[in-house]
Amino acid sequence: MAAMGTSGVGTEIEQEPGGDERRGDDVAWLTESEMHAWRTLLDTATGLLATLDQELQAGHDLSLAEYEVLVVASELGPEGVRMQDLAGTLHLSPSGATRRVDGMVRRGFVARQQCPTDRRGSYVVLTEEGRAKLVAAAPTHVRGVRAHFIDRLSTRQLANVAGALGQIDIRRELAAGGCDEA
Repeated sequence: MAAMGTSGVGTEIEQEPGGDERRGDDVAWLTESEMHAWRTLLDTATGLLATLDQELQAGHDLSLAEYEVLVVASELGPEGVRMQDLAGTLHLSPSGATRRVDGMVRRGFVARQQCPTDRRGSYVVLTEEGRAKLVAAAPTHVRGVRAHFIDRLSTRQLANVAGALGQIDIRRELAAGGCDEA
């Protein structure tokens, strides 16, 4: 007997157990509860990120994407971070990382330094202006994370969220910014 599954685009699709051989698929369509979980994750994550971005933009003329670059560059010390490592950490394509860093170089927040051991590689290094911007913006960001996420959940709920999301294996090569190619 056929069951109804959800396509993810608001359309219910009749599915046979184990897929629909007539369409040549073997898709295990999402159940209503699975779709609810998926859409809740998407809505919450995108909404939270957009809120944090707006707060940084309003308070510091800094996007959340730029803030992330400043954080990563600052955490790795004065030698900075290799462009390829930055791209991987932020799930960007090489060209996406280049565009983001280019804009931040123009704003004076970071500088590029050639890798001493590999002429093809470069490091992204925090400038004094970038460090000052990070120091000024960090309290706004942390207040936002607390207000919109941390303080809305109990210690147990936070542990459950972290535990559940920690089970999801993100393959870096697939998450490397496939949507932002030039």
